[in-house]
Amino acid sequence: MHQPQIIGIVLVRNEESYVEQAILNILSFCDRLLLVDHESLDGTLPILLSLQSKHPEKISVHSIHHPRESHELIKPYVGTETWIFGVDGDEIYDPEGLLHFRKRLLSGEFDTEWMLLGNVLHVEELDPRTATGYMAPPSRSITKLYNFSAIESWDGNTGERLHGGELHFRSGFHDQKKRKLFEESRWEEASLRCLHLCFIPRSPHIGATVRKNIVETYGGGITTIIKNQLITMIRGFLGTSEHSSWKQKHYARGQRVSVRSSPFFKNP
Repeated sequence: MHQPQIIGIVLVRNEESYVEQAILNILSFCDRLLLVDHESLDGTLPILLSLQSKHPEKISVHSIHHPRESHELIKPYVGTETWIFGVDGDEIYDPEGLLHFRKRLLSGEFDTEWMLLGNVLHVEELDPRTATGYMAPPSRSITKLYNFSAIESWDGNTGERLHGGELHFRSGFHDQKKRKLFEESRWEEASLRCLHLCFIPRSPHIGATVRKNIVETYGGGITTIIKNQLITMIRGFLGTSEHSSWKQKHYARGQRVSVRSSPFFKNP
């Protein structure tokens, strides 16, 4: 049987509330996990280190000063029989679904694809029984599962892992070889499915509710970075929340729907 490896890379910053759940849910799916902390100010890093101590054979923790450093950690896997699974601290995957999907992935079913896009619900409200938000489609899917055997190099100006830069494909592959699994399976039947808690507060120590993403924060050069840092400091002092118009535009689309949240929170 075809046996590539699955490497998970989890890039986080101030994700204390849900990061442990996010990691535990993908632990069995991945052969190895790279946990990357970007200067968290809350309890995120101690949580990552605790998980590393419990699973040293599978988990490694890395601290970075800029999101672009995260891409360097996965460049050694370029051109190898590896699937790279990019996960954020607000992405809660269905753990049982992933175990079923792992069998399909390792069987070679998707070897001719470059990227796999799964089912996603962008969550606005969450309780122990239900999650309510916006489904992809019509909103964007945010799952990041990449076939690194399809590429020869990924260099250049990468703003973070798996984003930007200069991507060179091997013969037979290109950047449009994307399998949209959310078009093939309904939410209830999907195995690669995720609750994206993009509209939910993720740290009791950080006032932001709808945080700006990395592109919004770092995409405008040094002037924009300094401006955003000052705004964040002022809002933290005042106890007010920042707002991501990008997330509102791309994720809050279509009708609000509710799904069962219990399958995503079975791990302690």
